[in-house]
Amino acid sequence: QVQFEESGGGLVQPGGSLRLSCAASGSIFSISAMGWYRQAPGKQRELVATVTSGGSTNYANPLKGRFTISKDNSKNTVYLQMNSLKPEDTAVYYCHADLNRNGRNYRYWGQGTQVTVSS
Repeated sequence: QVQFEESGGGLVQPGGSLRLSCAASGSIFSISAMGWYRQAPGKQRELVATVTSGGSTNYANPLKGRFTISKDNSKNTVYLQMNSLKPEDTAVYYCHADLNRNGRNYRYWGQGTQVTVSS
């Protein structure tokens, strides 16, 4: 029902920056929130940041200050600006969109984009 176009990942040196983007398309009627999770090798998927349709943001505490989430409602797109990247930021970053229909919540996931921070 929902498709994602994720881009912006890649290889970057420690201290560098990347900007991820995720554009949602398909049967989108009412997106309540979009955001990012990440999963490092051998680790569980963890929250990075989310932003609601009203503009409220939520960040994982260790990432607050280095990462910034933003959105463009007209394009159903969410962005993640990542600065001062560290090797421990290496992970697959997954975009998601939350939809509310008839009182039920649905979460859709993108395919993920690899971020590698290494010298």
